[in-house]
Amino acid sequence: MKGIADTGFLVAFANARDLHHDWAVSVAQQVTEPLLTCDAVLAETAFHLGSVPLVLRMIETGLIRPVFHCEDHLPHLAVLAERYRDQSPDLADLCLIRLSELNPRHTVFTVDRADFGVYRRNKREAIPLCTPPA
Repeated sequence: MKGIADTGFLVAFANARDLHHDWAVSVAQQVTEPLLTCDAVLAETAFHLGSVPLVLRMIETGLIRPVFHCEDHLPHLAVLAERYRDQSPDLADLCLIRLSELNPRHTVFTVDRADFGVYRRNKREAIPLCTPPA
């Protein structure tokens, strides 16, 4: 399974006390290649987990692979920031929308159904999501 990792998914995976931990572990067991992500997600994840070494281990073990560099996509990110300004998206969300545009066969793994249900890639296309059961 090909995917893109959001902060909530990674936090749920690493934190056994998280409400969505079992779901995230189950999903991670089905992953066949590293989940793509961005530095903004890595920073958020380290902050929420209170552990940079844990996030680095996720990279070392091949669960995730940071592949997105903001500076390479500034015009696109600016357009997305303006389009979704009423949603007040964080940088990680904008990067993941763009990452989804660049990797259309990848599903976004997230616990943030509300925001990612609104976001669209390529202006009109729903982003394929993998979220915990409602």
